[in-house]
Amino acid sequence: MDMFLRAILPALILLAACSARQHAADVNQGGDRLTVGTVQKEIRVGMSGADVAAALGSPNVVTTDEARREVWVYDKMSTTAATSRSDFGVGILILGFGSSTGATSTSQRTLTVIIKFDENKKVRDFAYHASSF
Repeated sequence: MDMFLRAILPALILLAACSARQHAADVNQGGDRLTVGTVQKEIRVGMSGADVAAALGSPNVVTTDEARREVWVYDKMSTTAATSRSDFGVGILILGFGSSTGATSTSQRTLTVIIKFDENKKVRDFAYHASSF
């Protein structure tokens, strides 16, 4: 049994020392409630501004059109960064050195929602645009 342990120990050290780690960070600007799914599910023509605010939160921009009707604009951008790193630590354990390699990638998504209100402060029209890059 002692001979078996001596034979398998280097393989166990190698497996324990080689590791791959991945870390992802999500940075959101614009709130967690603002998604395409939320807009499609919650926003309807005829609903009040209070109902829109309850569903999506506060807009980024409030302006008026040529007929002085309110227009709300929501803009959201999120960035996802993923980092993977591979450490080779056997050299540290046995020979006193080690190496590390890694890669980082980022992706961005944007969502713009435009909600137009009528003279009675009810939603008369809305549109959205989502993109990823």
